[in-house]
Amino acid sequence: MAAPLMGRFARSEVEEAFAHFYRLGCVDEDWTGWADLFTDDARYVEHFWGTMHGRDEIRTWIDPVMIAVPEIYTVLEWYVVDDDKVVWSLQNRRDNPDPDGPPYFDFPGLSVAWYAGDGRWAGEEDYWDVKGARTTADAYAAACRKTGIGWEDRLSRRHWPDHGPDWARRAEPPTPSWLGRTDIRPITKPRELRELIPRLAGQPRGPASMPPSATNSAPVE
Repeated sequence: MAAPLMGRFARSEVEEAFAHFYRLGCVDEDWTGWADLFTDDARYVEHFWGTMHGRDEIRTWIDPVMIAVPEIYTVLEWYVVDDDKVVWSLQNRRDNPDPDGPPYFDFPGLSVAWYAGDGRWAGEEDYWDVKGARTTADAYAAACRKTGIGWEDRLSRRHWPDHGPDWARRAEPPTPSWLGRTDIRPITKPRELRELIPRLAGQPRGPASMPPSATNSAPVE
């Protein structure tokens, strides 16, 4: 049997790049800057939304999605570096405004990204619990109705993990890249994204092949 291919980059480089990539997007919520970390030919496989090609499509997609759910933030559970590939487990978290209920509502996700060098990423593939997302969204909406909280109160980030790397949490109030922008229309349905990226109209959702720059890795199934 042939020897396995070795990664093209040092593990320390991949891990450092991932820390910056994760911090910029999932923690600091600078989604515009995060999108700029992808290569021109990046492929982003999102099993609910579709597959985006290139950083411009990723940028077009991300802020409208995130502004539609301002209450959600990302809690890192673990990550693994495997050659040029990083896999991480996460919880999509909403703080519960109702003091009589649980402190937060979570639904799980798993993501895979492929490193392309020079701090750039060749692609990402996301998996998340769609049923759990809907169930927790309903529970959160009920808690909001009960407590009467305003839109600004949905930006609470009270339950960052107390373990793991420092770059996976922040003490400062959130300042998402979409905050205060009137040119971004929130989207919650794939058909709304197809209006922004017409190419997606004829694209079936589901597994796709690996990003073109990820020559030594394959998506986790």
